[in-house]
Amino acid sequence: MRNKAEKDSKGTGTDRLGDGLKLPLRVSLFQLTSVDDMALNEERIFFGLRKLAERGGARLVVLPENSLFMRLDRNAKLQAPRLQDPVFLRLTEFCRIHACDILLTTALLEENGQTVNATIRLRSDQSPEVVYRKIHLFDVNVLGVQQTRESDELTAGTEPKIIDIDGWKIGLSICYDLRFSELFLNYAKHQVDVLMVPSAFLVPTGRAHWEVLLRARAIESQAYVLAPAQGGSHQNSRGDLRKTWGHTMIVDPWGVVLSQAKNEGEESPQIIESSLDPSLISSVRNQIPMKSHRRL
Repeated sequence: MRNKAEKDSKGTGTDRLGDGLKLPLRVSLFQLTSVDDMALNEERIFFGLRKLAERGGARLVVLPENSLFMRLDRNAKLQAPRLQDPVFLRLTEFCRIHACDILLTTALLEENGQTVNATIRLRSDQSPEVVYRKIHLFDVNVLGVQQTRESDELTAGTEPKIIDIDGWKIGLSICYDLRFSELFLNYAKHQVDVLMVPSAFLVPTGRAHWEVLLRARAIESQAYVLAPAQGGSHQNSRGDLRKTWGHTMIVDPWGVVLSQAKNEGEESPQIIESSLDPSLISSVRNQIPMKSHRRL
């Protein structure tokens, strides 16, 4: 199934195919336990992709934040490939063979020398493309966890982005963006069908906030939420260790969790799947017509 339309947006509106032309969208989300070895991470991703292909595949495959590199030693250099890295060509070839799109989020070194936390779209008929750069960088000091300052190495994005896959309008975000309701209000006003939240949540914040924020974003936007996550214990051969919350989720426009990955103790990657039904979006919006009730 090929793309019917493709438009990027700064949040100022996109053309939309009628609901009657949209077919259900088959999606697969990977939960990874990435480490600081890019070759090993790629091997695990392709293991999951082959397993997915064996059971019928999906139109859209979504990978979490830090898919290609998860820093475990806080003093080590952040590894960020360029868009021309062969890994993206290999993933593009997979897309060509299996007629799918992949959204992958990773640190990326851009041509201007800046490093960004970016979502890259891979598809069969075009070159790899950066479709979103993380706007809200994770500079926090959570109790019980080593302080984190993404802005020390990463440049923030500046624009919301909406992409179109087979007539489905998809609003993009990355991890810490989830906490900033104004970004999702922007997407809600443009009536996106899906919100994308690839993440690597800390365990304390994940336990308290992950599910409630994802379900709230689905309810207030009356859209599906796809939230692939890093999950489990990330450890290298030197014994460096990090833990992430996991619980990769697919949430429907009514706020119901359709599918959820387990946390630790499972083989990486875990894969959850669903077929997104466009009629459910219409049903929810007809029952509670928030668009016509907005006052701000």
